[in-house]
Amino acid sequence: QVQLVESGGGLVQAGGSLRLSCAASGSVFRINTMGWYRQAPGKQRELVATITSGGITNYDDSLKGRFAIDRDSAKNTVWLQMNSLKPEDTAVYYCNLVNMWYPPVNYWGKGTLVTVSS
Repeated sequence: QVQLVESGGGLVQAGGSLRLSCAASGSVFRINTMGWYRQAPGKQRELVATITSGGITNYDDSLKGRFAIDRDSAKNTVWLQMNSLKPEDTAVYYCNLVNMWYPPVNYWGKGTLVTVSS
């Protein structure tokens, strides 16, 4: 099993920045993908960004340039730097880890709330 603990959410004014952190513990495979997804009220969960253990990143196209993901694989930690935040970025942000196995095994954190005020 893998446990994911997110931190860094909160209330910020539009135009501000936040940095989310997620630490993974437990049975983390050496080859894995970590990432962030978000779910706004009344909407489906959507991809924000992912990063593989090899450092390959993938972003939702609409967030490129404002959001940046990075990780420390030795510490099983991933961060999401969010800049120029907009009210529409308000959502619960979930950390995700996929252990690369057959089939891949998905884990989720409990989420951290980000609220952007106008």
